[in-house]
Amino acid sequence: MKLKAKGFLFDLDGTLADSLAVVERCWCLFGDRIGEDHQAIIDYIHGKPAMTTLRHFLPNASEEELQSHFCWLEKMESEDMDGVVALPGATALLSLLNKLGAPWAIVTSGTVPIAHGRRAAAGLPEPKHWVTFEKVSKGKPDPEPFQLGAKSLELPPEECIAFEDAPAGIHSALSAGCQVIAVHDPEGMPRRDEISAIISTLEQISVTGPDNNGYFELFVSKNV
Repeated sequence: MKLKAKGFLFDLDGTLADSLAVVERCWCLFGDRIGEDHQAIIDYIHGKPAMTTLRHFLPNASEEELQSHFCWLEKMESEDMDGVVALPGATALLSLLNKLGAPWAIVTSGTVPIAHGRRAAAGLPEPKHWVTFEKVSKGKPDPEPFQLGAKSLELPPEECIAFEDAPAGIHSALSAGCQVIAVHDPEGMPRRDEISAIISTLEQISVTGPDNNGYFELFVSKNV
């Protein structure tokens, strides 16, 4: 399969970096803190901003209480990097994009301390452009994060390819107007017929270009 784009937008957790263990470890500690079932929390959290999850499980909490939980979680997650590693193909793909001069950004629901810490812990190249929790008024699955990601590259969303692993992020990117490549096949994947490709690993992706119009060609190989 071949796709064309002028820019590339990447989710971080579960797409570029494997941080599953630390995410679930910290959120289970939060579950203990409020007396909530671990599995219920794990089933809900992925791809969503932390505050969205806090409001879901603490619907009657005051803003002060929510902020207190948020700060506690941010501290826990920003200090715990045990087991965070780059997912297969991530470092090579980002390095290739840098070599080609292709614009790319990380679009994550994480805060700056968490996102920057995990990027560094995984040894991934540093992006020139970030969209983090602090920059959005509405997080995934709202289209705003990927709209801002495309804007940071000075491109319309339809000229960008977004890489996502979570249903909330896939919905966000599609609603923003991006072409979407789903990394893995998440349970409950929305709008499957609108997704450009579903891959098992970023090792399946190669990129060439740009052409005279600034487009890069992205090739999706079969499962490796």
